[in-house]
Amino acid sequence: MTDPKKGVSVTGSSSYDDELYGGGSKKEDHLRNVALEDDDSDEEDELQKKLNKELLNETNHDEDVFAKTKQKTIADRESDYQKKNRLLAAERFAKGSSYEQRMAESQKEQELDDELSRLRKLERDSNNKSKQKDAPPATIEQKTKRSRWDTTADGEKTEPVSEWDTAPEDTTPHRRNRWDTPTPGRKSKAGDDDGFGSIATPVVPSGKTSRWDAPATPRAPTGEETPNRWGDISTPAAGNQWDATPARKDSSDDKVWDATPQRKPSNLKWDSASSAIPATPARSKWDDTPLQATPQQEAATFGQTPSAAMGQTPVGNFGQTPVGNFAQTPVGGFPGVAPDSYNQMRYADEINKRNLPLSDEDLNEVLPSEGYKILVPPESYKPITPARKYTSAPTPFGSGSGFSIPEVQPTSSTGSRIDIRDLGPDLPSLKPDDYNHFAALLHSKPESEMTKEEAKEIWVMKLLLKVKNGTPQQRKSAQKTLTQRARWFGAGLLFEQILPLLMSPTLEDQERHVLVKLIGRLLFKLEDLVKPYVHKILVVIEPMLIDEDSYARIEGREIISNLSKAAGMGTMIQTMNPDIDSVDEHVRNTTSRAFAVVTSALGIVTLLPFLRAVCKAKKSWQARHTGVKIIQQIAILMGAAILPHLKSLVDCIAERLSDEQPKIRTMTSLSLAALAEAAHPYGIEAFDSVLRPLWTGTQELRGKPLAASLKAIGYIIPLMDEKSAPAYTKAVVDILINEMKSPDEDMKKIVLKVTKQCVETKGVERAYVRASISPHFFRNFWVKRMALDRRNYLSLIETTNAIANKVGATEVIERIVDDLQDENEAYRKMVMATVHKVVESMGTSDISQKTEEKLLDGAIYAFQEQSSEETDDVVLLGFAAILNALGSRAKAYIPQIAGNIKWRLTYKEPAVRQQAADLVSKICRVIKTCEEDATLGHLGVVLYEYLGEEFPEVLGSILAGIKGIVNVIGMNRMTPPIKDLLPKLTPILDNRHEKVQENCIDLVGRIADRASEAVPAREWARISQKLIDLLKAHKKAIRRAAVNTFGYIAKAIGPLDVMTTLLNNLKVLERQQRVCTTVAIAIVAETCNPFTVIPGLMNEYRVPEKNVQNGVLKAFSFLFEYIGELGKDYCNAVIPLLEDALMDRDVIHRQIACNVVRHMALGVVGLDCEPAMLHLLNFVWPNIFETLPHTVNSCVEAIEACRVCLGPSVILMYVLQGLFHPARNVREIYWKIYNNIYIGCQDALVPALPRLEDDSSNHYTITELDTFI
Repeated sequence: MTDPKKGVSVTGSSSYDDELYGGGSKKEDHLRNVALEDDDSDEEDELQKKLNKELLNETNHDEDVFAKTKQKTIADRESDYQKKNRLLAAERFAKGSSYEQRMAESQKEQELDDELSRLRKLERDSNNKSKQKDAPPATIEQKTKRSRWDTTADGEKTEPVSEWDTAPEDTTPHRRNRWDTPTPGRKSKAGDDDGFGSIATPVVPSGKTSRWDAPATPRAPTGEETPNRWGDISTPAAGNQWDATPARKDSSDDKVWDATPQRKPSNLKWDSASSAIPATPARSKWDDTPLQATPQQEAATFGQTPSAAMGQTPVGNFGQTPVGNFAQTPVGGFPGVAPDSYNQMRYADEINKRNLPLSDEDLNEVLPSEGYKILVPPESYKPITPARKYTSAPTPFGSGSGFSIPEVQPTSSTGSRIDIRDLGPDLPSLKPDDYNHFAALLHSKPESEMTKEEAKEIWVMKLLLKVKNGTPQQRKSAQKTLTQRARWFGAGLLFEQILPLLMSPTLEDQERHVLVKLIGRLLFKLEDLVKPYVHKILVVIEPMLIDEDSYARIEGREIISNLSKAAGMGTMIQTMNPDIDSVDEHVRNTTSRAFAVVTSALGIVTLLPFLRAVCKAKKSWQARHTGVKIIQQIAILMGAAILPHLKSLVDCIAERLSDEQPKIRTMTSLSLAALAEAAHPYGIEAFDSVLRPLWTGTQELRGKPLAASLKAIGYIIPLMDEKSAPAYTKAVVDILINEMKSPDEDMKKIVLKVTKQCVETKGVERAYVRASISPHFFRNFWVKRMALDRRNYLSLIETTNAIANKVGATEVIERIVDDLQDENEAYRKMVMATVHKVVESMGTSDISQKTEEKLLDGAIYAFQEQSSEETDDVVLLGFAAILNALGSRAKAYIPQIAGNIKWRLTYKEPAVRQQAADLVSKICRVIKTCEEDATLGHLGVVLYEYLGEEFPEVLGSILAGIKGIVNVIGMNRMTPPIKDLLPKLTPILDNRHEKVQENCIDLVGRIADRASEAVPAREWARISQKLIDLLKAHKKAIRRAAVNTFGYIAKAIGPLDVMTTLLNNLKVLERQQRVCTTVAIAIVAETCNPFTVIPGLMNEYRVPEKNVQNGVLKAFSFLFEYIGELGKDYCNAVIPLLEDALMDRDVIHRQIACNVVRHMALGVVGLDCEPAMLHLLNFVWPNIFETLPHTVNSCVEAIEACRVCLGPSVILMYVLQGLFHPARNVREIYWKIYNNIYIGCQDALVPALPRLEDDSSNHYTITELDTFI
């Protein structure tokens, strides 16, 4: 309860009642409801509690109303697992070294191990000799258990020695373990003390060492001083034990990285008053807090204890971190401000700037110079400043010594406290989150003072800033520069700046996308230079493989695939090998997915020997677990591509079904399930070796191992033939029935999936499914709790649909039809979704009259009782599917449904009105089938009255409803008549909502096609002018509808009026408008025949303006593309125009003309237009030597089209002239054209000569070429 003495804080943070809400510190820990005294544990009460909790969550008053408008970062949408993985990746990135360093360290450790083994062997030989001398003859040495690791290089067996084993002087017959070694600092049993409390015996170094370990040093005799592993000379005392914090070397100011922070010797400002105090170990820097501030202390630096009055906040850059490493604290003008706080402060500053008082200069401009007098303010007047505004209230003490906000000084001329850094006109702005990475740009030296490496680094930093924050043009230019100069910059300089940027938690999706795209291009350019940075690249990219965004996962796979091709298989395996047996599950998870991507890129055959070795590793069970998981991910990623190697992959993991680790056995079963799913319906022979162990597992295991075995069996059964599958199915069904009662969510999911597989298996009889599976399935799964389980929601619907396909729709619908009127809305929606699927796949022909009545009553009830907050269309689509399936059998219910629709159109909630209008568009065909034309007409009038709807989503649905009614009832019988309907649609065309645009344009097009005479031509001209702007819409469906509608309008009112407007539009300056106009001209030509358009276009080409001429050529390009074969009659007419265009000085002119030739040639193939095309080819060919890539592509495409029209032999005669030209640039383009011909028609590449008739003096016939196959 609230403390009455303490009271409730008005400005402070609020607290919850611990007795009522529990003691959790987080909001998620607080209880949302009060438990009743008589709390049942039955299912409905639990369900009601869950619904209450969800309702309270939905009405949470702490919700941020601006959450939708804030820009999301990658860290904002990460799950707890992904956040942990990202933090782990950051730690691995910070610790990770380059490939060469890791290999050098590994080689060094191996050499150290070999040397230690040799020394250990020599010492053991000497000890054995001394033992043989001292031992009595009758003594029998007790043998200990040996292992294969006890063999040295020369074959001699050695004692097992580890870093915990004792020294060789110990001659006790029993085997010592690591706990037998006396701990330093402890007394031994014998009481002998060497100063450290342990027996002074030389410790034998183990073979397992670390690079941080110091060389082993023999212990000095008692009384001598020995340096410890930190290099300190420590006095032998009981207080200096092995677990003591390392002390400083001496009293000097030299800093030691591992020393405990100590108080400095009196040179700090807070020590100035007591500089003579000796530094004793018992004191710390916190003991020297000054009692009163002095003038000298006011300039103290960071870390000083506040020396002013009580509660004063220290001013300065608190918590600065040196620049130079990623993920550091922001410094300078960005004191670690979070993005949300930054945006709030920036908004407040903007408001303050807008409300600043007018200055004298501003008043002089506003007010006249005469008739006004400037008064002198009184002496007692003090203007309200930001500091006084918050501190003017009197304090209880009256001394003004409490907390005060200092007056904020603006950091820039605009008066902003924190402003986005402007780095100049050529660079984009610097965000607060970018300061960690781009701080050097703010403090960079002049270029004349920089070294070559510093200048490179600054240049790369500027380019990366353009890639991350720049405009599209800046980003494109910077990416091109970085890619072209990648090898000059060097892999180290590039990746050391790009990879820390990608690790930033405040990175946005778009920024990450462009950076990942840049890495992909750099990998292509750098090739084998990326080898030293493979580890760091993998650490940064691997977390993307488990990102919830599918595009991020695809990008991550592409980067790792390109990296494996650039670095090679050996480098990838050596780099990722240490992560295979990592103790951290996150690392193993991402490593297995990365290995699957590498396998997909390099081929399964390449990595198969490595996978066999990993799956059989004896070093650690984590390595085997990762190897099995790699095979699972390979099956998921590659799918049916594993079929040639299925047997080898199964054999790799078959032995792991009997592994000693339960996790490995479970993962092996899941991997076999993935392999069987990928290989479906082939490959049953490959699973012969694992069928018996899996079947044994289903009989003996429980819990998750049983679920994994069931999943594997469930995916293998569909691969069997019709004779074997029923026997296995009947044996598995008994286990499934037993596990249907399991409360485990994972087990439920697998049971549903396996049940679906068994039911769909060929050979399983319908009677068996109806008698043995259906009763238990509906009893255990069709409960209200399943409606709240989103994981298994869809699986339950799919399995129920599979049972309906086997036993019939009536059997399933009769079991669940009564639940359509259940009081739980989530459960009703699940039932409706299931009925929707069953009805669509099976129909309603075998449903009885009674079931039909129940079905329609339940559907109407479910549709009426929807809550207005629901935004999905599950009930709507299900209701429409039921009515469409019933057809004329639903006639008795049409009046009731129509009345319900009209009633819901009057609701205040827009979602309800939208659903009602959508239902009209989906069932109007059924209403027509039931011969309820009067109802359709009445619904049309009602929807016509609602065309003034203000919500665009609802308006789009109303237009769709009117369109559906017009389609089924006809234009002549439509109420209201078309002449009244179209004028109300014309202003709606200006609405920029995509749904409204699409439905409105489609409706106008249907009217123009079927009832154009009902509307005056002037109205059609207005509509056609508006449609031109809609040809540039973003959505393809809108552009297609606008194209069709424009053609119908042109056909309705004639091409002349439309063409006058369109040709005038070719003269406008806006390029997008001209492009849309050319498309419209092509549509008119297709609809009204080309002869109505081509004369006007050719006349317009005479205008001496490049924009107009380019527009005419583009119109011809679209025109010949649209009319196709009709172009054969107009080829000769446009040849003079194309000759002029192909010889023009403007390269863009020639490029568009090449496009015209391409479309013309493809349209007249085989129509006797070869002479005209050959003539145009002679004008196209010289353009192959252009340098602009778009022009070259257009020219090559035109030549390809001429190849299709004229034949490859003609083009080959042109190509042979330049294939072996001495100039490289000439040879390149000729070989490019030859390669295209080779790909297009390889079999027809033979020299061909024209057939010429012999004359009196010459003989041209070559009979050897007259060969027919």
